[in-house]
Amino acid sequence: MMGVGTLARVALYWAPALDDPLHALGSRWLGRDAETGARLPQPPAADLDLQALTEDPRRYGLHATLKPPFHMTRSYAAMRADAASLAARIAPFDLPPLELASLGGFLALREAAPCPALHALADACVSGMDGHRRAPDMAEIIRRRPERLSPAEQENLRLWGYPHVFAEWRFHVTLTRRLTPEQDAVLRPAALAFLGEAAARPRRVSDICLFTQAAPGEPFLLAERLPLGG
Repeated sequence: MMGVGTLARVALYWAPALDDPLHALGSRWLGRDAETGARLPQPPAADLDLQALTEDPRRYGLHATLKPPFHMTRSYAAMRADAASLAARIAPFDLPPLELASLGGFLALREAAPCPALHALADACVSGMDGHRRAPDMAEIIRRRPERLSPAEQENLRLWGYPHVFAEWRFHVTLTRRLTPEQDAVLRPAALAFLGEAAARPRRVSDICLFTQAAPGEPFLLAERLPLGG
């Protein structure tokens, strides 16, 4: 098991179940299956380079962030035990249908209706696992461009190491990097056609996904699904 001495980061994510059609289709759209690490052929996207436009989300895998990636202060075993305990205290719940949307210029899947249980899950992951998070160094803080953040986001960055948590958190499954309007006009209908009805199908949130990164720049892999218990 990984320890504090490694360069690994860990994160708590939501990801579709293996038998959910969104897992296969979304992984193909990004070009990588985060469960197996396998590279996958991507669909055509007119004359755009989909491989380049999905490079960043491909590295993180198909997911929605609950607890953003962090370096551990304690052992992987201790972190995993606390994450499993947290998951066991939360009841499964239904996720609203997902729909394609733009979030800050990124194409993403977002919930079609408010879901308080989903937001509560993210809040619990951020606060409940924070004892395992190493505080960011100055270089990490600078990379977040704090001068461009709102006062609330700056406070989140100071307290929690990430600006978009709690009231500033938005559920999103990122499908591209930031697009120009011209790129969006091409990719949005391509993504809608490729994903079909998979995003909007009913699904239950029944686990928290533990993702790991072996070293800086390496892709994230889905290490384990921790079942919700409630």
